[in-house]
Amino acid sequence: MRKAGGNWVVGDRFFDREAELEALTERVQEGTHTLLTAQRRMGKTSLVRELLRRLQDSGQCETIFVDLESAATPADAVAEIAFQSSEVQDTWSRIRQLFANVRLPDTEIGAQIPGVDLKVKLRASVDAGNWRHKGDQIFAALARGGQVALALDELPILVNRLLQGNDHRVTPERKHTADEFLSWLRKNGQEHRGKISMILSGSVSLEPILQRAGLSAHANIFPAFDLRPWDEETAMACLAALAKNYGLDLPTAVRMEMCQRLRCQIPHHVQCFFDLLHEHLRRDRRSTASAEDIGQVYDEEMLGVRGQVDMMHYEGRLRMVLSDEEYPVALEMLTEAAVNHGRLSADAIARQRELQASEANPVQIEDVLHVLEHDGYLARQDDGYCFISGLLEDWWRVRYGHSRASSASPNVEPVRSA
Repeated sequence: MRKAGGNWVVGDRFFDREAELEALTERVQEGTHTLLTAQRRMGKTSLVRELLRRLQDSGQCETIFVDLESAATPADAVAEIAFQSSEVQDTWSRIRQLFANVRLPDTEIGAQIPGVDLKVKLRASVDAGNWRHKGDQIFAALARGGQVALALDELPILVNRLLQGNDHRVTPERKHTADEFLSWLRKNGQEHRGKISMILSGSVSLEPILQRAGLSAHANIFPAFDLRPWDEETAMACLAALAKNYGLDLPTAVRMEMCQRLRCQIPHHVQCFFDLLHEHLRRDRRSTASAEDIGQVYDEEMLGVRGQVDMMHYEGRLRMVLSDEEYPVALEMLTEAAVNHGRLSADAIARQRELQASEANPVQIEDVLHVLEHDGYLARQDDGYCFISGLLEDWWRVRYGHSRASSASPNVEPVRSA
């Protein structure tokens, strides 16, 4: 077991998730589409990559992984699907015929052509006027072969970009474009069900984006599959496997302390904690960790400058999906929870509603809470909300709590989510 270094992993670097892989394999075999949902850093990309690797190695189907994070238009998405299909010889031999202006030797496949040059040529062949037609042809070409597992990663980011643009404003024109793209994807999913199994995933959740835009119906052919955090037993087993590989002694009590600090066993956070602890012990030329080491690494590293870089991913992704008016409200509510022992009370929510009632363009507090809940920042508890991740709660308090420390209630007992 080796450290992941913040990247997606496959093969012998992939840990656990056997039950999830079995369930997703069954869905692909049955031709079912899937919307993979989870909190950030849960390992969605690693899970999908490992699923595709196993499907490909077993010969069950062809597999194509498409990253749409850099796509800004439907034409970009169609060209990217075509480009990634170039790595599958039988599929590429059919798709390349759709691009008459892309001149390639008959004996070569796309994977042997310089990637940048091929992508540029493919993109030049797809525009606002023909992307639907080209896309339909690509899906038809994929379906003419054997079964295909098509993974579309970061689809929610593309949909959100279509809806909000760079100024975070949903306009009728942008909504029409997003609606048209999702209708096209839904149509092809229905037409080629059983031949093409699509797996949609992303670092932000698709469902709140569609709901707020009134486009939820487009997701009804993509049943959700919820990827949950590791349980404590699995997280401790991962830490033990990492420790064994790197020659460290992590007693059970030490590993338990690490898990209790994190509270929510998000795989990336578990492995990041180990990485920082390993570096800490290596600097001191030691191989055995103590509870004091855990506290020092957590406070100085996980919540320090090095940890700030990684955790700001949460803040950045949140900014992507909220409007200019909603974003500061979300920050305010998260900070309110952080400085009050992780709890956002019903009274605090009511105060936010009152504040918004006096605004010219009031923010719908329920919409913001829906995003925070669905994307894994907060969970419902009693009549309020609480942080799910102990690490995120502590990080948020360190980052923003100084401006709200005076509002904290010293007599409120800490509230922790299950």
